[in-house]
Amino acid sequence: MFRPRIIPVLLLKNSGLVKSRKFKDYTYIGDPINAVKIFNELKADELVFLDITASRENRLISLDFVQDVGEEANMPFAVGGGIRSIEDIRKIISCGAEKVVVSSYAAENPNFIKQAVDHFGSSTIVVCIDVKKKFFGGKQVCILNGSKYTSYNPVEYAKIMEDMGAGEIIIQSVDNDGEMNGYDIELLKSISAEVSIPIVALGGAGNLNHLKTAFKQANITGLAAGSMFVFHGIHRGVLINYPSKEEKLEILN
Repeated sequence: MFRPRIIPVLLLKNSGLVKSRKFKDYTYIGDPINAVKIFNELKADELVFLDITASRENRLISLDFVQDVGEEANMPFAVGGGIRSIEDIRKIISCGAEKVVVSSYAAENPNFIKQAVDHFGSSTIVVCIDVKKKFFGGKQVCILNGSKYTSYNPVEYAKIMEDMGAGEIIIQSVDNDGEMNGYDIELLKSISAEVSIPIVALGGAGNLNHLKTAFKQANITGLAAGSMFVFHGIHRGVLINYPSKEEKLEILN
């Protein structure tokens, strides 16, 4: 039976590992390379690193950092943050990342995704779609760490990214981020019904049942989370963790 990938998503800010709630209220978690070492031991399927201030600061995620992860990680990993050119992608891949995650610039220039796919193949290019409720109802794609709305609704934008050749899309709910109350299942279902490329759910997962619900109800191929894998208990003590082999099987049943 097909088993979805379970993916810790780790946020970088000022070279440290942080976790947000609704894209604000950041909590310092620790050293990112130490987290990689722990996830190695826990046999994580895959890791994603996102530099959350790179685009607003008009810079690329640190290539030295990507190199360090590449030397340490035993699993495939993807990185995102400030990617705006083919050369940016080339540098990141040469440092050891299997995939790149493009977010803000994909919305600003959708054709860039097609150009990137033509150079590196669809399996290398992931688009992260941040989705946020509007003040007067409905949901909209946003960029720059949730600070600016675009003109796109999530379903139409996901279809555009599929047309551009993206190999995978991450659907991230800004409103559910860090709340640990479950994914936005209706959002995931609305998009999975319209696109055929792999979808990774992100934003809101807090326990195995949340992962299972997204897998069973929304046709999701990747189950990603941040808080679930770095916090423990009701007081959110910092503890890097990951589902055991037995717990992974529970998601399928």
